[in-house]
Order: sequence, then structure tokens, then C-alpha cells
Amino acid sequence: MSESAKFFDALNRDPAPERETGSRAPRPRDAATLILVRRDGAEPRLLMGKRSGKHSFMPDKYVFPGGRVEASDGRMPSCTQPRADMLAPLGHETRRALRAFPLTAIRETFEETGLIVGKPGEAPDRVPPGWQPFVETGALPCLQHLTFIGRAITPPYRHKRFDARFFMAEADQALIDDRPPLDSRELHDLQWVTVEEARGLDLPRITQFMLAEVAEHLDPDRANPRPPVLKWLRGAHTMVRL
Repeated sequence: MSESAKFFDALNRDPAPERETGSRAPRPRDAATLILVRRDGAEPRLLMGKRSGKHSFMPDKYVFPGGRVEASDGRMPSCTQPRADMLAPLGHETRRALRAFPLTAIRETFEETGLIVGKPGEAPDRVPPGWQPFVETGALPCLQHLTFIGRAITPPYRHKRFDARFFMAEADQALIDDRPPLDSRELHDLQWVTVEEARGLDLPRITQFMLAEVAEHLDPDRANPRPPVLKWLRGAHTMVRL
């Protein structure tokens, strides 16, 4: 049994908290996350940071950079386009422009860590809202190195819900340079950690599940798994692979 399958089984053994009687589950908001991988050491390392304790959603938890998709993200020009093999599973059950998801992951990574997933490029005449600080670095986002590895939808008993797409990229290919990550208002204690080190951090359940997926992608003896979709259905977590 794979690591992610083992974690999925354990996830469903945990009792789910009940939503308040009469309350309606909030609609999930589209979100995107980027898992950067460095291979300049004895083992691959992943970039993670700690969420502020002031957040109402997952305070003080360690996560990968990411956040909510904005309507303007899909309009941001890029120096390269997503690979066709990434777009096919990404289009599962969405009406949004598919490139908006990797672009959100890149924008949020920049805002939360200062790292630039892109290449030098000339700014467009009109910059979509939220992208001005990125283009002021003299770069345009680059999408070709991102791989879609999974999707997870927050259960309806949570007070905030996200429909998150998770991407992975090799840092030496995707990043514009080797600058260090910088703490932000969103994430602090940014660090490059091995999979085992990450397992020792205080992680949300969904992050634990995706970490197991990452471990399988990093295992040279395993074929890369098809992207999973993790969601809540009829009182339990369900998982299908695209």
C-alpha cells in the first residue's frame, strides 16, 4: 500500500466534528499551492513555512506557499505556457481558465516567500491587479516547470473551505535565481526541509496527505502516481485518481 493510501485510511478513522445545527456549509474557494523541491543536498528538500497565529484558518500550522485564486490571475501574461500533460487533469470539474491555477501558485509563492518562479521579461502594458510587485522585479511568471500533483477540497464541517490544486516544481529549474526565501506576513520560519523533517512539523491533515504524494513523486523506484482528488462525500473522505 502506498504512503498516501495509508494516510487516507487513517484520515477516515478520525471522527469528524459536526457542523452546528442549521448552519450551511460555506462554498469552497479556488486556491493553488506550490511545492518547491531542492536537490542540492543528500536528500530532496521542500520549502515550508509557518502560518501566522492570527489566521482564522489553520493558525500556527506549517504549510507550502499558496492561497486563493483571484479573478485577475488568469489574465496575467507569462513567458511560457503550462505543459499539455498538466492541463488535462487540471481541467477536472472547473470553469476557470486553467492557467489561472499555476499562476496563482506562482503569485502566492512570491508574496509569501519573495521567491520568483519566472524568467526576465518585459512587463505588459496592463498588469492585472495583484501582479505589479512581481513585474517590478523585471520578471514574468514561467509555467512550464510546474507539475500538477493533486487536488483537495476542505470538508463541509470547516468554517472556511478551499478547493486547492497542488503543484510541484524543481527549484533549480523554476526559480529565477538562488535568493533565499524571506518571511512575510503570511508565512514565517520559512525553511527547506526533507520529507522526514516535514513530518515532524505541525501540519494540517491535507498537507500531510499531499506530503505523502510528494514522497511518492520523489521516490525513483516508483512511477509517478496519477493526481488524486480528495473530497468529502456522504460523511467520509473519498479519493479518486484522475
